[in-house]
Amino acid sequence: MSSIAIAQVSKDDILFTVDDDKVFATEFVRVYNKNLDLVQDESQKDIDAYLELFINYKLKLKEAKDLEFDKKASYLRELSNYKKQLAKNYLTDNKVTDELIAEAYQRTINEVKASHILIKLSEDASPKDTLEVYNEILKLRDRLVNEGFENVKNDVHDGKRIFAEGLGYFSCFKMVYDFENAAYNTNIGEVSMPFRTNFGYHIVQVYDKRKSRGEVTVGNIMVSTTEKDSLQGSPEERIADIYKKLSQGEDFESLAKQFSDDKSSASKGGKMEPFSGGQLSSEIFEDQAFNLKNIGDVSAPFKTKFGWHIIKLFDKKEVESFEELKPELEVKVKRDSRSKLINNALVDELKKRYQITVNQDDLSYFESILNDDYYKKTWTLPSDFDGSKTLVKIESKTVPYSEFGNFLLRIQRRMKPNVSFKDIISDNFNIFLNQNLIQFQEDNLENENEDFANIVGEYRDGLLLFDMMETRIWNVATTDSIGLKSFYESNKENYFVDERLDAIVASSANEEDIQKVLEMLKQGKTPDQIKETLNINGKVSVIFTTGIMERKHQSIPEGLVFKEGISEVYKHNDSFVIVKVKSVLPKELKSFDDSKGKIISDYQAYKEETWLSELHNKYKVNVNQDVLNKVKDQINN
Repeated sequence: MSSIAIAQVSKDDILFTVDDDKVFATEFVRVYNKNLDLVQDESQKDIDAYLELFINYKLKLKEAKDLEFDKKASYLRELSNYKKQLAKNYLTDNKVTDELIAEAYQRTINEVKASHILIKLSEDASPKDTLEVYNEILKLRDRLVNEGFENVKNDVHDGKRIFAEGLGYFSCFKMVYDFENAAYNTNIGEVSMPFRTNFGYHIVQVYDKRKSRGEVTVGNIMVSTTEKDSLQGSPEERIADIYKKLSQGEDFESLAKQFSDDKSSASKGGKMEPFSGGQLSSEIFEDQAFNLKNIGDVSAPFKTKFGWHIIKLFDKKEVESFEELKPELEVKVKRDSRSKLINNALVDELKKRYQITVNQDDLSYFESILNDDYYKKTWTLPSDFDGSKTLVKIESKTVPYSEFGNFLLRIQRRMKPNVSFKDIISDNFNIFLNQNLIQFQEDNLENENEDFANIVGEYRDGLLLFDMMETRIWNVATTDSIGLKSFYESNKENYFVDERLDAIVASSANEEDIQKVLEMLKQGKTPDQIKETLNINGKVSVIFTTGIMERKHQSIPEGLVFKEGISEVYKHNDSFVIVKVKSVLPKELKSFDDSKGKIISDYQAYKEETWLSELHNKYKVNVNQDVLNKVKDQINN
């Protein structure tokens, strides 16, 4: 057995240059591998084809930087906001995070049914007001235990200061963390002690706890209550006819393809994407779906705000395993109010990691310059205040007096009375130091974390390119009315509407019945007359669809000749179909206004192609073939 050493690109290998700008092979390999599974066009998986796209990308970036788009205030502001948002995923304590994720999973697989009473209270309420509200909700708790929720709700709920609400079943992340804790830690049938959130004081009454319902996959046949132009009869009659055909043994998937108004699922036999409780905007639909017990079960027709439905159960799953859900839970934990726990743990870790120098005499100085104006929120820094002196040193970074002085100025408006000057300085310096520690790590993340650096780099370039494309291509193409009309005149062959039919389509699962329909249509019978004859004794033998239809309409059989008259019988979507064509609407040129959306899109593509050609002429691109060969060897092996 022999082995062949494959050449690996090194960090110094230059794949190509755009004028004097170097593009390294490691970047190309990383981006190629990252996007490999995302591209739909197979040609983009070809390394040479992808290299061409990558060169075009770098040419656009080169132009953007030469035109100083990267110095625009809006660009710098957007990039700064993104870096700050992204950094939240990296500024974390893993141990505490893992514990919170494990807790979140346990709460994801269990749901709580509860109600609550809230008395609103400002976060900066005085101790006196806080005590009054606490005592008030404590009394309401006694009433709730003795009188029951509905009686108390009817008496105290005003929707302004006091809220008494039934919450139904909920699970993790549906409520703020403190509320969630109280609900999950209260036993069934009991009422929690008062607890505080940023909204005020709550009490929670827990009625039930159950396992989460998991995830279902259903098929949907929908008859819209708004799209009535192609229906024969009312939506309720239509869904009843379809349900009768199901009861007669006809195939659910075939009927969905023929008659469902849910365009996203009709072509798939009605099959929808899997969903879990609370995911859809219709509680009625969800309850119907989760109430189906066995694979293949079909519901009776029911109505939602979207229309009439019949659904079929394709699959039913329990909540995913911890390992499968962990990435999603981690994202939610870091966005949730429980992130404060992670933040505190992170600060403790940073205090151990970085060298921090603070002189206690400096804090004594700040304590000495406070006076009673601070309680009045009118305090200012002394006239002889020296803001340039160093207050804190974190590694090599110095934090001057001025930053803490300004911090004290800003937060005095939130200061509660009767807090000593010593506590004001001590408490707020800790907050100030913690903020600076996290900011120091955030500012150095691109040096400390390669993954973060790569993501920021991609966003930096992507944002710059978006700004450039918007200015150079998209906005121009949208506003250049003369150019658009000229482009339309030169490319009219692309803006025709295909032939359409004004037709009646009859569909039946039985060939004998469709032959009867054929004879009756030839006799001039109307759809209503035919239905009266064939759809008898509770049996639906034929369903009609009428209106203007394109060749790709779900009811039109493949191979139908577009001409006036009655067609032969076609086998279509597992049924037999006849089409009576009342008239053929010919292929015709769309007007400029009717085609404007597509014209703008096509014109943008044309402008971009022309612009890229200009960039290739403006900048010199040199590809290092030897390095490219190493790239191909590494990727292909």
